[in-house]
Amino acid sequence: MELLRFSAFWCGMILFGSSLLEEAEASRMKLNKLCKFCDIQPTNCSGKGNCKVECGITSICPQKEGVCVSIWRKKDGNVTFDTVCHNPAEKLYGLVLKDYNNSECEMKELSGMGSKFFICSCSEDECNERVFFDPRPTEPQVMAVILVSLVPLLVMATVVITFFYFYRVCRQRNAHCRRKKGSPLEIDPLVIIEEDSSSTHANSLNHNTELLPIELDVQVGKGRFAEVYKAKLKQGSSVSVEQNFETVAIKIFSNEEYPSWKNEKDIFSDADLTHENVLHFLTAEDRKEQRQYWLITAYHPRGNLQEYLTHNIISWHDLWLLGGSLARGVAHLHSDRTPCGRSKVPIAHRDIKSSNILVKNDLTCCLCDFGLALRLDNSLSVDELANSGQVGTARYMAPEVLESRINLENIESFKQADVYSMALVLWEIISRCSAIGDVKAYEPPFGNLREHPCVESMKDSVLRDRGRPEIPNSWTNHSGIQMLCASIEDCWDHDPEARLTAHCVAERFNGMEYLDKLSDCSDSEEKIPEEIFVVDEK
Repeated sequence: MELLRFSAFWCGMILFGSSLLEEAEASRMKLNKLCKFCDIQPTNCSGKGNCKVECGITSICPQKEGVCVSIWRKKDGNVTFDTVCHNPAEKLYGLVLKDYNNSECEMKELSGMGSKFFICSCSEDECNERVFFDPRPTEPQVMAVILVSLVPLLVMATVVITFFYFYRVCRQRNAHCRRKKGSPLEIDPLVIIEEDSSSTHANSLNHNTELLPIELDVQVGKGRFAEVYKAKLKQGSSVSVEQNFETVAIKIFSNEEYPSWKNEKDIFSDADLTHENVLHFLTAEDRKEQRQYWLITAYHPRGNLQEYLTHNIISWHDLWLLGGSLARGVAHLHSDRTPCGRSKVPIAHRDIKSSNILVKNDLTCCLCDFGLALRLDNSLSVDELANSGQVGTARYMAPEVLESRINLENIESFKQADVYSMALVLWEIISRCSAIGDVKAYEPPFGNLREHPCVESMKDSVLRDRGRPEIPNSWTNHSGIQMLCASIEDCWDHDPEARLTAHCVAERFNGMEYLDKLSDCSDSEEKIPEEIFVVDEK
């Protein structure tokens, strides 16, 4: 053992000695500086800015301490450059070199030399090849310039922000005072997100902590979990002035349906959900005295898409508006980014059907009824996703949902199920379009089944028979509908992975815009008044 330790010690000493010898050899072999060395020669350099020395000779300094030097002279109209290598410990033309530690050759003018005289020195190889007559700004100088430029902008921004803040505070205080006095509520135009005129004023009420003065008007819908009413929202305290009322929609849940109300409230409360093709949410209320839970939203008098298609034949232009806006709404739900690029949590609707889609006054769609919606947060475990259960309306369920075989390992699976349901709604819209030729009375998808088919009936049709709603050959005579039918078939593919995304469908609708411009104006044949009752199929 002692012998091994002794051998290891001497091996270490030998290696250490070798490294010292190598360093010494490298130091001995290190070359002296390389400098431009042409003595005195004429030049065209004007003595301003920076110049390149016209010297083609590069020499090794004879002394290890040598630095590169350039001298510019102008006398009697003759301009010359003098490039040499010189030891700074010795004087050159009676001058002591002081700035030779620079990496660049910065000229300094000296007087009393019998001519206009500039000299510079530096310590890098061939650094005297390019000389600089004007002093170059140092880092502190650059920072000072930047600060001087930015200070006025910062001051201006601070003033604007402060003014805007006090303006908003004053407007809110004035509005509060007017509400106490009973005068009509003045709406701040900077706060409102414009909706249909029937519910514009209500958009500023999202953060209202008190129960709103609401007068229920008429029931316009009834579903499995809630009833929907058209209602009048009174902005002031004077009940006799007609213009103090605004129309809103109230979705009323019984005390037993609290979980459904809470889920929809939580989905709506996400500010990133806001989109022109998603129903505009105003506020949620816990009406303890009535033992009810309310959701208050914008009201759309045209009702839901199912009712609208039942009573109206639409044109190709109407189809393009309805279908394109539906695809954009679903794409927004599924996206992990807002339209302005901010991150958001994707949402799966899980109950897309024509009765859960409202028709706005401009004939675009907006999605509603988020009672079964699911936030696709990456933090959700497989068990939490599995607990969501088999939900939705059987008629619109995707094959994998019908047989409870949705891939819980991939949150995209929930989006793919939504896309299948969306394809069935698009088929409904096409079936009532005049561009297909002979338009039959409205029928829901799989219209041969009973009114509310059960899951087992849908399994037989969709899984066993691989059935889908019929697309007659006559539909494909119109080029736009032919393209749309191809997209629908891709969206209701039996394999979820083969389906298009909602974003892709929206892009395809955007690509059909040129076809819409070639079509005539909307020729919708309205058979009933605009205001219709909404009846959900649950």
